Amino acid sequence: MSDSVPDWPRSRRTPPDDPGLIAEAAANPGGSVAVIDGDLVGGDPNGYVPAEAVHGCWIIGPDGVLTGEYAENPNHGTPVDDFTRLTALDHFWNWLPGEPVATIRGSVEELLTDQVPGAVLEWMKVTDEPKVVSGGREIPGDDEKLILVRTGVAVPFGLSVRSPDGRRDILWGVFTWAASGLDNPAHRSDRVWFDLQTDIATAGELLSQRVYEVEEG
Repeated sequence: MSDSVPDWPRSRRTPPDDPGLIAEAAANPGGSVAVIDGDLVGGDPNGYVPAEAVHGCWIIGPDGVLTGEYAENPNHGTPVDDFTRLTALDHFWNWLPGEPVATIRGSVEELLTDQVPGAVLEWMKVTDEPKVVSGGREIPGDDEKLILVRTGVAVPFGLSVRSPDGRRDILWGVFTWAASGLDNPAHRSDRVWFDLQTDIATAGELLSQRVYEVEEG
């Protein structure tokens, strides 16, 4: 359900005789009801839904009755990775062991395969602006610069993982990576967290603690 009406190509169709659809329309006059491609969202239609999984939507009239207009999503299809909100951050990423997108995606995939050997990360999307926390120490004699000692990033995500038996699960939550001892590589420590069904506000508060929980040495 949506209060807005997407600007997609429209056609006239006969709405299905579905009591649930009719009830949704009656409860949301002037809006629209999305049609979700169940093959792309696994077994939980109430979980995270990528934009590509929306086949289209039925337009609702101001009287709460389906108008017979159907707006078809031109981007409907197989979901793909989207790390735009991560790469758009003005952040110093050299503390990570590699390019940020590949490194974070690879770490998430490793966590998933540790849980289910043979699982495949089909796609991953950063769903909101990540949260970054950093801490440093002053350089003697230079009040304008700091030496980076610890940092971390919390990345809100939605993703699809397929098990070896063919089952697809859509997961959402926040992936967090924190590192300390960055000023002394011999004593550097890293730790990751995978918090399912957690929003970025909660994970952002936890991040401020977690960058200090990573033990050095």
